[in-house]
Amino acid sequence: MQKRKMVITHKLTQQQVDQIHEHIPDWELIVGKEKEFWQDHLQDAEIIAGWKKGIGEYCLTPESKLKWLQTWSAGVDSLPLEKLESKNVLLTSANGVHAYPISETIFALMLGLTRKIHAYVRNQQAKTWHHAHMGLELHEKTVGILGVGSIGKETAKIAKAFGMHVIGVRHSGKHEEYVDEMYTPNDLNTLLPKCDYVVITLPLTKDTSQLIGKEQFDLMKPSAFFINISRGEIVVEKDLVQALKDGKIAGAGLDVFEKEPLTEDSPLWEMEKVIITPHTAGSTEHYNQRVIENILIPNLKSYLSGQTPIENLVDFSKGY
Repeated sequence: MQKRKMVITHKLTQQQVDQIHEHIPDWELIVGKEKEFWQDHLQDAEIIAGWKKGIGEYCLTPESKLKWLQTWSAGVDSLPLEKLESKNVLLTSANGVHAYPISETIFALMLGLTRKIHAYVRNQQAKTWHHAHMGLELHEKTVGILGVGSIGKETAKIAKAFGMHVIGVRHSGKHEEYVDEMYTPNDLNTLLPKCDYVVITLPLTKDTSQLIGKEQFDLMKPSAFFINISRGEIVVEKDLVQALKDGKIAGAGLDVFEKEPLTEDSPLWEMEKVIITPHTAGSTEHYNQRVIENILIPNLKSYLSGQTPIENLVDFSKGY
């Protein structure tokens, strides 16, 4: 009788592999980053953890045994959601694993722009001693967090340590600890003029695609800073560039872009009021362990007991 099979498309330590295998001792567990480790096993895999380009050709066929896909990333916008839904594949994401590193990056960008760190790095490279018109403080300012999920909640918590007024946006409008005012997306244009910092932590869906454009930048304070660590497609990039050129906003901290890698001819590279990071906000030394311990294993326990995995179960109708 053929063993049930689980494929993990990432490089793990032996300790991590053993940690997972402990829960499925009678299964065949295939683990490896390179496709030669797992390509021949995809069609027989009942569970796949991690999604790589081209996997769908093997595991979304009529003959495939796939029943549950656990992603290794928080976003699922790049996955073939309609095909997964049509095959009744359970889909769970790694949402929540990024809360600490991304919230740290958000504040690194906010503080860097506020305290002119980006300007001083350039001055250091040029051996230039210049004040760079330093004058702003982050304390007691207002931050608007668009998307109060795990990242947004951790960002709000840190914001309160700076005595900030926190405005949140979530679909339900439900109150959240550390958030002073909660709005729904329908109220977006109402809250933007109040914010000294606008932080995007939303998932990319049909509803959030190009959510922020000229109309929204025109509503922001000229002194406001814009931070996007979510998905580049949520913002109309040409409108962001124009807003920065026209002084509609004071600056931007950007980890994500409409097209990645950011093309060399993008004007964003040369803008003094912009800090660019290469989609690394979620990078952390603890990433794999958090996915395994906080999400994969709890979901695996549920699955093995005949229950639906509940950690980050994706609602196909919502796209996240």
